[in-house]
Amino acid sequence: MTLSRRQKIIIISLACYWPALFVLAHIPIPQLVREAGVSDKSFHFLAYLILVFFLWFAISSDKKVSWRKAGVWWILLVVVLYGTFDEITQSYVGRSCDMLDFYANLAGSLTGLILFTIFTFWPAALLLTCIIIFGVTNIAQLRLADMLPIADASFHLFAYSVLTALWIQYLRVSRTMKVEKAKWLILALAGPIVFLLIVKTFSIILGRTLVMSNVIISIGAIAAVAGAFYLTAAYKKDKK
Repeated sequence: MTLSRRQKIIIISLACYWPALFVLAHIPIPQLVREAGVSDKSFHFLAYLILVFFLWFAISSDKKVSWRKAGVWWILLVVVLYGTFDEITQSYVGRSCDMLDFYANLAGSLTGLILFTIFTFWPAALLLTCIIIFGVTNIAQLRLADMLPIADASFHLFAYSVLTALWIQYLRVSRTMKVEKAKWLILALAGPIVFLLIVKTFSIILGRTLVMSNVIISIGAIAAVAGAFYLTAAYKKDKK
């Protein structure tokens, strides 16, 4: 079976992500994470949601999950076995074996497979990125900006750059890019900015102070990526 370019990239990403996930699950929880009041259940949920994304699209690069096919059940079996192994082995490295962590792993896996029953690769990647950004921004009781301001700023820069690139790719595959140039640029900017406003509004509702520097960084990242795509597309069109 010949693998597509996308599958090769996903498999490489999986080969990097899975060992990193194992290592992070088998080292002592950093004091900083404890002080931030982060629920490790949320991290378990997100971690396995990402894992099943890589697993499913590694074997089926742009098809929805079909519960009638064996592939999805093999993936579910793999994550259940790995989740069990993961929790048992943690007890040997000074961490606790927690059934609630296992349930969070399973919840993340099932949520991912259900979402991928509805969405193909690009909308699934976009939705997954939104979930990660929303989760990382809001699951800690203390703001990351207060504890690690540089890391927080870097997260906003990277996360919203990736989000914008995926949003534009989604517009491309859904053929929305055929609209007039000015309208397309507005649409390319509007999606990520609206999501940014939703995330920050929810943070305010949770009682967090709005950090304007992070908002500015995020908008700058969105504008830079959208502008780069726009100029590249215009250049290619002029050359034809």
